[in-house]
This record gives sequence, structure tokens and C-alpha cells, in this order.
Amino acid sequence: MNCSSTVRGVHLKRCCPRLALKLVYWMRIVSVSALLTQAAWSAFARSDSGSGSPSSTLPTLTTARAAHNLSTAEAARRYPVHLRAVVTYYDPSLGHDFAALFVNDHTGGIYVRLPADTIPSLPSGTLVDVRGVSGNGSFAPYVEFPHVTILGPSHLPEKAERVTRASLFSGADDGKWVEVEGTVHSVSTLGRTVTLELAMADGAISVIMMAESGVDYIRLVDAKVRIHANVAPLLSRVKFQMIGARLMAPDLSALRVLEPAPLNPFDKPVIPINELFRWDWIPNLNHRVHLRGTVTLQWPGSSLCLRDATGSICTQSTQQGSLSMGSIVDVVGFGAIEGEAHVLSDAVFHRIGQGEVVVAVPLTPDEVLSGVHDSQLIQIEGQVIGHDIASTDATLMLSAGRTIFSATLPAALTATGVRAWPIGSHLRITGICSVRLDVQSSAVGEGIAVARSFRVLLRSPADIVVLQKPSWWTPGHTLIVLSLALTVTLAILAWVIVLRKRIQQQANLLRESENRFRHMALHDSLTGLATRILLQDRLDQAVQSSIRQNTGLAVLVVDLDFFKQINDTHGHLAGDEVLLVTATRLLAAVRKTDTVARLGGDEFVVLLTAQQDREAPKLTAAGIVRSLAVPIPFGDQMLHTSASVGVTIAFQHELLSESLITQADTALYRAKELGRNRFWVFQPSPAPQFTESL
Repeated sequence: MNCSSTVRGVHLKRCCPRLALKLVYWMRIVSVSALLTQAAWSAFARSDSGSGSPSSTLPTLTTARAAHNLSTAEAARRYPVHLRAVVTYYDPSLGHDFAALFVNDHTGGIYVRLPADTIPSLPSGTLVDVRGVSGNGSFAPYVEFPHVTILGPSHLPEKAERVTRASLFSGADDGKWVEVEGTVHSVSTLGRTVTLELAMADGAISVIMMAESGVDYIRLVDAKVRIHANVAPLLSRVKFQMIGARLMAPDLSALRVLEPAPLNPFDKPVIPINELFRWDWIPNLNHRVHLRGTVTLQWPGSSLCLRDATGSICTQSTQQGSLSMGSIVDVVGFGAIEGEAHVLSDAVFHRIGQGEVVVAVPLTPDEVLSGVHDSQLIQIEGQVIGHDIASTDATLMLSAGRTIFSATLPAALTATGVRAWPIGSHLRITGICSVRLDVQSSAVGEGIAVARSFRVLLRSPADIVVLQKPSWWTPGHTLIVLSLALTVTLAILAWVIVLRKRIQQQANLLRESENRFRHMALHDSLTGLATRILLQDRLDQAVQSSIRQNTGLAVLVVDLDFFKQINDTHGHLAGDEVLLVTATRLLAAVRKTDTVARLGGDEFVVLLTAQQDREAPKLTAAGIVRSLAVPIPFGDQMLHTSASVGVTIAFQHELLSESLITQADTALYRAKELGRNRFWVFQPSPAPQFTESL
């Protein structure tokens, strides 16, 4: 018997023990597992006060399909379950308390909730006898309080239903033993498991399998594979609702390589950048493509931009190592459209030489918005009008004429911070142009992209040159100059007229600048909502008005749940989109006479005035929680968000503006402690507090 095999360049060694040793091995496992599972069953029964005992009045379920297809209410009745099935996935300590065990019989598959490390080893393909009760799982029914007896070796199910990503994400395939095909885009290892990111025909999905020692899983990247695996859901943290799916494959025995990956991906022919997403090259995007160009920007461990004779592109690469500008590199990765830009995802690179440093192209805002310079190294001038303090990176907001754009430099590449370039500074910046499209306008007519805005990705602080510091001209300085000019020109009437005209023009410019800066101080630069200064002014006015008119007011503090994860996972463009949509939904949830403010980051405050009772603010808070839980479209994906809301309601003697926001903050922390995605009403009286949640 041949005891070794090769899977897509991955060498796997399979030892074939003698029959006697094999029988001894299985007898030992049966003995140990029987003792351990019996002990676990007893412990569970004692800790649950007998709740794991099956009902004697209910029929025993003898197939995986019958147990899995119970309704939520039926599963909670604890039907007795007795299955003879094959192990298709086992991780003895997937979580802190429970192991991950999937079993399949001739009717389908189901998850068995086994205490962690109950059975040290349970190879896939093992035939087991499972006795337990039905349980109402976080998403679908499963078997809990199991007693597992190992019957002996068998084999994985040979038949598996072919499914699509859309079918997997519908939830209908939960627990099934399925077959998928696709190209492996990336491989990551965590503890005892390996995760393959599999690009299927209709989208990507993660495949988790147990790691085998001595296997080079990286050789699977860019291979076309067929995998048999169990379907498991991805659930939201608070409501345990399905937000996606993943696949649990036992090991490489469930994977078949259909098309091996090239031994050296850099041996592929080099593709001109501007040809990459054209008709002739689209079929190549199912696999890694090979580009060669000159480095124009590098954010180590994040992004690498390059240019060849035909065009420019940026790649997403976690590879470390610093490259000098002008380095000539070979890059391989998977062509993708991220949001509004062409990119190479999961890219790797190596340096092959040094070329000439790319010279930036000086452009005006209108030229940038033409869209033809996307991903290119450009140079543009603008005046600093604000700093995005909510961004983890150093981000400047600039204006040039009627155009407002941003310039971003990773915090790891600068120690000065954005305050080194004060508001009013006139700058010349150099960096990579990243255009944002107007999706609606681009979809009409001939389908040609229409730019809506842009930002500039900076390489280092040296890319920022101060052309002019903030103007010395202020209203006070202007009055001094005016007084001196009037004194000197009293003798010459003609000069007085000329100077007055010039000074008036300057005063007008200063007033316009003051108004613009005042508006910036009172309104958030990203969302246009009120700032803390404007909110405090309106809160003071609302308190006085409520006292005069014998009405009440309410303050709601809104905080997005896990907003940092969206920034870290999908990037700052996704974070900006979430903040913009959140602002729009908050404005839609309140009256025009109410105030919505952004205090910074993902924290918002809503001021509800002229309240007649204490119930209306609660209804508004509930509506806000519901509206902010609606997923937000971003490119070809949906961003799942939720919010926690703290509410304080005040009448008459309770109307103290300095304490209202503090009370709402206290209620917000309580809402987060209770699990987020809900609101909590602050109660100042000694009476017990209560919560309204969704």
C-alpha cells in the first residue's frame, strides 16, 4: 500500500499501521472516551439541576435531520436524541468551554455541544454513537448533554451537496455536509486551526480546518480546490442573529486539488497595469496576476502602490520590509475592486532593482476630479481648514477653490501629528490620488465613472510643504492698520479714498474667512452635524425655554458598537461611510427643531426639546436603535452596525444643563453593560432603574 500522497504541491505523509496495532488503538480510545463522556454527562446533569434530562413523554429522534429540523420551541422541549453517525469535524477546544463536534448520518449533519477536551482525539471518519437531548442553540437546534461512544473507524461521507456562497449565506444549509469549489486566496494559522479564504464564483468564504504538522499550507494559495465541509453560521454578538457563514472541514483529507498553484507565482507573465481589468485579462483574475513596476508609495504591512509605463495601482499586502521610492518590484496578487478602486488583494512582492524615482504630476482639483489620475503620484495645493481627530491616522482637511479634500498619513509614519500644520496654512502636498466615485451618476449614460471627491495618501511628512503660514490679518490687526492709515492720509484726500477702498475689501475677506472658520468650529467637517460648542449653546437655550414654557427636554447619547472593528477590517473609507449614514439616519429620526451633534469619533448626542411627557423620548430612542441596526451597503458588501443609546429626561427642577449629558453618558454605559444594541433610561430617583431594549 502506498502511504504517501501529494495534494497541490503539499506533501502529506500517511502512515499505515498494522491491523493489530490499529485495533489496540481504537480499543483504548473507546475505553477512555466512554469514561470521559460519562463523567462529562454527570457533571452537566448536576450543574444544570437535571435540566439535561430528556422528557419521557417525547419520542426519541434517531436521525440528524430530525433533530436539526426542529423548531426553536420544539428543540427547547429536550427531545431525546440517539444517533449513529460519522465524525466530520472535531476541535477539542474551539472555545473556552465547549468543543466543536459535527457528526453526519445518511440524512444530514448536526452540531454536538460537547464539553471542551472531553475526548482528546476524535479523528474524522470515526463512527460514533451519540445519546443526548435536543437543545435550542444560538442559531439552530443541536445535541446537548451528549454521551459519545466511539464504535470504530469509518470514512467521511462520500456524497456532498454542491452549494453556492449565496446558498450558504441564506442559512438554509446550516449543519449540512456540502461541497464547494473555488480558488484559495489566503491562508492563516491560529493555534490548532488553519483558515483558508476561498474565492467562489459568487464571492468569498472562510474554510476552517484542523492543522496537520509538517504541511506547508501556503502552497495552497492560488490553487483551485474542491472541499467537503460542514456549514456553520456567523452570528452577531448581541442578538445572535446570522450575519454570514463559514465552513468547517476536518483536514486536508476533505480537500481535493483541481488545479495546482504555480510553484513560483513570479514565473507568470507580467501584465501591464492598465490591461489588468480589461476584457482580455478578466479571466486571469480568478488567479494571481503578476505586475512589475516602480514603487510610488509604501505603508509597510498595509499598502504598496506602483507604476509602470501604462498606469498605476495600489495593492493590499501584509508583507513587512521597507522599500525605497523608485524601487522596481515584482508583485503577485488577486485582482479585485475594493469600494471604488482597482487593487491587488493578498499581494506579495520582492524587489528586483532600483529605478528612477517617479516625479509627481502637479494638478488642480478639477484635473484630479476628471478621474484619469487615480492611483497616480500627484502634487496639489490647498489650505488647511480642519483636522480629522476621529481618525487613527493623521488626516488633514484641505480646500482649494470650491473643492474640499483630505490628505492622510499613517500615524506610524509621523511623530508630529496633524497639529504641526495649523488651520489656515497653505500647503503643497505630494501623494497617491485616491478617487471616490459618485455611484449614482456613474451608473447612467455610458456607464463611465464620475468622481465625487478624492483624498491624497502621503508617504512621509516630507510630502507636506508649507507655502504660507496662517494669515496675520485679524480684525484687531486690521483696525490698527486702519487707524494709522487714516492719520497719515488726512492731508491727501485722494489717498484716503484709495486706502479706504482697499481696507474695505480686506475687511470683507476677513469677515468671510471668520464666518467660514466659525461654521467649521460649530459643525463637524465629515458629517456636517453640530459640534460640542454648538450643542452646549442650544442645550442652554433649551433649558431656559423649557422652564419658561413648563415643558421638558431629553438628551440622548448615541455610541456605535464595535466601530473600531469596521475601521480595522474594512478601512477608513468604510468607517467614514458608516459615520455619514449614521448622521443621516439620526437626522431622519428626530424633528427639525431638535439638534443632532457629533462629539468626536463614533459618539453622537441628540437634544429633544419641548417634550410633554416621558414616553416620547423613549420611542425616539427605540427608533434610533432600530434604524442604526440596519446594515449599510459599502461597495459589494454590507457593513453590519448597531448602537447603544443612553437617555435622560428632565422636567422643571431637573433641568440642569451641566448634568444632563453626564446622566445620559451614565445611561449609555449601562446600555453597553447589558449587551449593546439597546437604550437605557437614566432615573435620578432612588427607585430601581429600568431599561427599554430591542
